[in-house]
Amino acid sequence: MFFVLFFSQRWLGLQNDFLGGGKSLYISNPYLWSWLNFDGEHYLAIAREGYRPLTYFFFPLYPIVVKYLSELLGGSLVDYAISGLFISNGLFIGVLVGLFKLLRLDYEDKDVWRVIFLLLIFPTSFYFGAYYTESLFMFLAVWSFYLARRKKWFWVGILGSLATATRVIGIMLLPALLIEWWLESGKKKSVNLNLIYVFLIPAGLVIYMYYLTKVAGDPLEFLHSVEIFGSQRSASFVMLPQVFYRYVFKIIPSLTGYWPVVFVTLMEFLVGVLFLVLSVLGWWKLRRSYWVFMVGGYVVPTLSGSFSSLPRYVLPLFPGFILLSFYVGKLPKFVRWVVYVVLTSGLVVASAMFMRGYWVA
Repeated sequence: MFFVLFFSQRWLGLQNDFLGGGKSLYISNPYLWSWLNFDGEHYLAIAREGYRPLTYFFFPLYPIVVKYLSELLGGSLVDYAISGLFISNGLFIGVLVGLFKLLRLDYEDKDVWRVIFLLLIFPTSFYFGAYYTESLFMFLAVWSFYLARRKKWFWVGILGSLATATRVIGIMLLPALLIEWWLESGKKKSVNLNLIYVFLIPAGLVIYMYYLTKVAGDPLEFLHSVEIFGSQRSASFVMLPQVFYRYVFKIIPSLTGYWPVVFVTLMEFLVGVLFLVLSVLGWWKLRRSYWVFMVGGYVVPTLSGSFSSLPRYVLPLFPGFILLSFYVGKLPKFVRWVVYVVLTSGLVVASAMFMRGYWVA
């Protein structure tokens, strides 16, 4: 990614808006501040100054952790930037370790390594190293599943509740891990302490909703404020078929020749199609709890009426990468390498755009 940034500074013009830390700081050290572009600026501001109106869409756990770590380092603006990046990159190592341990419960090592490889070269995987919540959320989700498989239900509840304080799709861990509880409970199933631990998962979301009631008067302010991100999003729920209709008959036919918009729009649509196909195929190929988590994590963001940011939102949906690995592994070797090259090329282009201030997701 640093090599991509190095060459993108020479080949790709700088887009001046939404640069991490502002344009002057970005220019002074793009190797630090480029990772805070776009939403990273919002998380930085929340960590330093707390919530303000129209920022409630961003869930609280990541900025809270950043705030406490940065204050240990000294509390300067640079400390806040470094703290968030340290958290994202450090937890992503934890993601890879947890994913390896989880997948080895069911799959051979060569299949596990392919899943990890596909995750790393996915066109938006650079967000795992950015000032975003992808690493934190996926860390909590993957380890929740692993601990459920190991019947450590108290820690499942704790990590799951932290996940719902990180991203709204964390709530999909509740039905998914209830299925795991059912599967792991054997023939004799009854209400017990382990089941109560699983029902701790929504606690993070409930606490945040209580906070929003106090400060904004609306426990669902994080949903009702999505329209600030553009007319492509709606505070009213829009069903998935209508989203596809919009893209096929309205959005894609009206694309202009401005290549960043064309690239991002086509990537959104292709990821939407890909995960729709994976959601259908996964019913037969995936462990049921994995399937529920993947489908819920895919559908919930589209309820705003758009695939906007979907290429980033699907990153923590590891069951999708399990399926992708399964079908890629069946391809002839040459075709498989073509897939790898296409994904890697998409990663280079998307990460270069993001680092130079072009909106990606």
